Amino acid sequence: MEYLLLISVFVSFALAALVLPTWIRKCREIDLLWEDMNKVGHPRNVASSGGIIIVMAFVLGVLSYVALKTFLFGGTANALDIFALLSVILILGVVGLTADLLGWKNNGLSIKIRVVLALVASVPLVVINAGTSSVSLPFFGAVNFGIFFPLVLIPLAVAGAATTYNFLAGFNGLEAGQGILILSFLSFVAYATGSPWLAIVGLCMVASLIAFYFYNKVPAKVFPGDMMTYSTGALIAGMAILGNFEKIALIVFIPYFFEIILKLRGGLKKHSFGIPRKDGTLKLPYKKIYGLEHLAIKVLGKGATERKVTYLIHAFQIIFILLAFLVM
Repeated sequence: MEYLLLISVFVSFALAALVLPTWIRKCREIDLLWEDMNKVGHPRNVASSGGIIIVMAFVLGVLSYVALKTFLFGGTANALDIFALLSVILILGVVGLTADLLGWKNNGLSIKIRVVLALVASVPLVVINAGTSSVSLPFFGAVNFGIFFPLVLIPLAVAGAATTYNFLAGFNGLEAGQGILILSFLSFVAYATGSPWLAIVGLCMVASLIAFYFYNKVPAKVFPGDMMTYSTGALIAGMAILGNFEKIALIVFIPYFFEIILKLRGGLKKHSFGIPRKDGTLKLPYKKIYGLEHLAIKVLGKGATERKVTYLIHAFQIIFILLAFLVM
């Protein structure tokens, strides 16, 4: 009977799939469109901030899970954890939407403001003392951080994952595809380690992202915006904290650590886009490498296309997912 709880995953997928076409059409009607930077001429023809549909489909899917658990199975176990996590994601969703509305070309929200707001967004997980203070870390084993865990590590984890997940972006299908890969694996880890409720929460976002991916892959009809990237990053951190598999999440997140290093090399001012040629291929925008996107273009050479760059980064991510699987 408990397999009925998977209905919530279908709810997220169905809502996203049904509402996204309307969102895209409405954005076109009111000219709420963004430029597709990796296309010749940078055509301004892609619906903006589709992340709002992803987040709402995810939230409603998770709430349907809580409803099913309450009314069919007579239990509200983990409800506090679930609502704390939803609060974090919704707060960061608002931060991301604000950044979308201000626009990156107008410098949007500054890095400092984004980090501060992301730290504030972690408060719901802090006040419930989410997770356990004993953390398994690569090379160090189990380390008990005591009160330092909720007061310092949780805010740093949420703010770090939310803001840096936004770094590896800018290519059709990239952010959504990364989210599908990472959250699918973390949902498996949650189920395998005795947290099936957390697995379903993760799968609700995966389902929303899958529906979104069909409209976001090359050539994109809608972009996710910061609302989706911030929310997805926060969910990755939240699942690691609530499921107590921080070590696994750190390994999976290694590509983003590379991205941070490369972005810092450019003073966080170099964009990830390639320079499109008339034949649809991409060339490097700078002489140096300032992101995994640039590295992928360099590796692919003259045959680099937006689709191939995205797939190569996904393949790189899968390597670390397999590594994390081996150390479970």
